[in-house]
Amino acid sequence: MSVVSAPAPALTIDEIELLLGSRGDDLDRLLARAGALRDEGLEAAGRPGVITYSRKVFVPLTTLCRDRCHYCVFVDTPGQLRLKRAPLFMSDEQILRVVRAGQELGCKEALLTLGDRPEDRWPEAREWLDEHGYASTLDYVAHAARLITAETGLLAHLNPGVMTADELRDLRPTAPSMGMMLETTSRAIFDEPGGAHYGSPDKDPAVRLQVIADAGAAGIPFTTGILVGIGESVRDRAESLVALRDLQAAHGHVQEVIVQNFRAKPGTAMRSAPDAAFLEYIATVAVARLVLGARMRIQAPPNLSDPGELDLLVRAGVDDWGGVSPLTADHVNPERPWPHLDDLAALTAASGFDLQERLTAHPEFVRDADRWIDAGLHDAVRSLADPETGLARTDAGALAPPAGAAPLPSTPPRSDRSTQFGPTRRAGSESRGIVLTTAGRDTPRLAERAADDPTALDDAEWEALLRATGDDLEAVVRTADDLRRYTVGEAVSIVVNRNLTSSHLRATPVAPPEFDLRDAAAIARDAADLGATELCVQGMLPATEDPGLYLELARTIRAATPDLHLHAYRPQDVADLSDRTGLSLGEAFAAMKAAGVNTVPGTGVKVLSERVRSLVAPGDLEIDRWTEIVTAAHRAGLRSTSVLFYGHVETAAERIAHLRSLRAIQNDTGGFTEFVPIPLPGYGVPLVEGRAPVDEHRAMVAVSRLMLAGSIRHIQIPWTRHGVELAVDLLRAGGDDLGGTLLDGRVRPDTGIEQGLELPFAEASARVGRIFRPLRERTTDYREATP
Repeated sequence: MSVVSAPAPALTIDEIELLLGSRGDDLDRLLARAGALRDEGLEAAGRPGVITYSRKVFVPLTTLCRDRCHYCVFVDTPGQLRLKRAPLFMSDEQILRVVRAGQELGCKEALLTLGDRPEDRWPEAREWLDEHGYASTLDYVAHAARLITAETGLLAHLNPGVMTADELRDLRPTAPSMGMMLETTSRAIFDEPGGAHYGSPDKDPAVRLQVIADAGAAGIPFTTGILVGIGESVRDRAESLVALRDLQAAHGHVQEVIVQNFRAKPGTAMRSAPDAAFLEYIATVAVARLVLGARMRIQAPPNLSDPGELDLLVRAGVDDWGGVSPLTADHVNPERPWPHLDDLAALTAASGFDLQERLTAHPEFVRDADRWIDAGLHDAVRSLADPETGLARTDAGALAPPAGAAPLPSTPPRSDRSTQFGPTRRAGSESRGIVLTTAGRDTPRLAERAADDPTALDDAEWEALLRATGDDLEAVVRTADDLRRYTVGEAVSIVVNRNLTSSHLRATPVAPPEFDLRDAAAIARDAADLGATELCVQGMLPATEDPGLYLELARTIRAATPDLHLHAYRPQDVADLSDRTGLSLGEAFAAMKAAGVNTVPGTGVKVLSERVRSLVAPGDLEIDRWTEIVTAAHRAGLRSTSVLFYGHVETAAERIAHLRSLRAIQNDTGGFTEFVPIPLPGYGVPLVEGRAPVDEHRAMVAVSRLMLAGSIRHIQIPWTRHGVELAVDLLRAGGDDLGGTLLDGRVRPDTGIEQGLELPFAEASARVGRIFRPLRERTTDYREATP
């Protein structure tokens, strides 16, 4: 008997095709039917009103692939990987580094994603596998899955693409679940030149259907689904859903069906293709529910729809959001960040449902583990599963392997390689040469230690990394950029914004660049009309102006542009407001929030050292006062940026102490959105005598990424200080953000502090594309910008 019963009634392909065309009142009726059917299934499953998700860490084992899908940005060629300075395959150390970081954040699933059989197309892949002792890429996948569960207790979900029946059976002991999207049964887009799957042998619909069937015969809980909008016809969609229905009826092993909307990506053959039409997509989700029945789990990826669209997905019968990571990017859709889990829970609750965490295998399969999950994985699954519901345990004990349980061997004993995956390593294949610096330190290994645990290094070790030169510096930069790649992802972000210098605000302006509140309203409206999502306002008012203008300016901007994010007032400005009005810091921040301020700049300090302040910027706030104000902002619910100005009188020790102080504040408040290492204009003093200026910057960016890992997620490269060309190069030292576009605007451009410096989104995208990374527009707080 199958875990998930076959759906009824069995709609015909003609009926399904007709339903897929529902719009208007017909669509409303379709959604109501789909939602009711979903509710029936949740009631039967014993979890009424619950939508599930899996807290996962995304592990892209390799981006090499033998296929040529026309919409894919996940895949790289060996040449592109060389230009990106990225490895062909992740090492054990890189895998465990990412997985352990996810474990710290409560992740229980490690999603292993990769391209299909790259060794069949790329000699470099074959050479790497031979050198490291693997018979095939799938052999390497099996090793990675065993390693993850043995070392961390997390459960692997395998997405290695097309597999034979024997390969599926051999991989079954390594993971509780596997998956592969059917995508579509359309032969036209596979057989005909120009089709999305033309030239991709693993996208043959017949081959993919056979894989799903073989997974059923092997008793593997399996995730599959369809892709909407890649050139298939409406009838193709109907036939694809029926094919999945038939496979489920035969084997009962399909644990969820993903209905995924196509999103065009720059740099692909389908970059100009339209995204899947939203109502067409919604109708497909609802019809999938009717075709596949009450007890099937229907999933829609929440990051591929805008937040305001999720309610309609729930109405359409969705009961699962899939894997969502609090750590890693969606490497397949790098331009679409995961929603914050708190936001996803709130959006789910607004639709009338409770968000609850599951494991990679759905509860029905966990509760029937004797049938569906290999016996060698039972202890690992039991340690993470709630014994009553089969959902994920959420207590602290679920975050580590069960005490006393025998761990899975990462290299299992076997007598016949053809029937069990696992690496047979060549003797000495794991050894590395040790290159010592003049200080007697193995800098590459020190960088790896830093990436594994930034809290484990002492100040002297961090200073050694900051002073690295030559090959040692290359190792530090490579390690930092790999850490960025496997956690934050490949996407580079930028916010469309404009500056407004509040120092020029006057009750009665006399001459430019002075402006009044009417000008401010016009400036804000113009910025919003030009597509800006942020207005950055900073600068102390003259002592001759009423300090109440700080708040009046915020109110004016908010009234003129209710949806524009107001990023306003440095700690110095807030101190001025507080001192001159008699408001406490808490009262000042409450007043700012009430006036419309959303976040605050964390600038106004060079280095968190009184020695440095006295020499370079004696007019800046005292360090303790700056810290007090930033901490108070965070406690008031106002997040901020963080900065360090380097390359002047500061020492390496003072830079490290500054970064440690930022980590301490972040550990206390969690309020920093990003860190910006900024070269102080007019100085350019090298930390290491004779080191090239570009290497001074690379070392600073790389050490920032390593030292702030697990604390401040985003490292911003200030293109206005470096120039665009150098800024893009510094992204390859661990950076992931370019700050803002800094629109001059059409109204009073003279009021912006960096007038004349503008980086249009299209230009930024082209520049970033040269290092084979996508650009995404973000909000001030790093969410997805909604047009």
